[in-house]
Amino acid sequence: MITLPPTESGMGESGMVDSERLARVAADPRYRALVRQRGRFTWTLTAIMLAAYLAFILLIAFDKSALARPIGAGVTSIGIPIGLGVILLAIGLTGLYVRRANRDYDAMVEALAAEPEA
Repeated sequence: MITLPPTESGMGESGMVDSERLARVAADPRYRALVRQRGRFTWTLTAIMLAAYLAFILLIAFDKSALARPIGAGVTSIGIPIGLGVILLAIGLTGLYVRRANRDYDAMVEALAAEPEA
């Protein structure tokens, strides 16, 4: 779905963005490249998160004793920091996506939206 900021020339009577403007942006090769680039990046992050989560769940399912081993002489098991690591990985990947979206993708969308009507 394409979402563009409204402009005076792109607004219809109902306040909606003209379909011509949306079609122009959707047909732009730079927009298509942006969608491809963003999709590739998000699928990569998704694969990393799914692999980490699946590995953690499989470890729980098939080798509970490995996660139950205590760390040092304490009562905390090795499963606690591994589980925390999975959570921190999700937070880190989200931050990575937000940083890249703010730095790269938003600028590309604004450049496309700011172009005068053809």
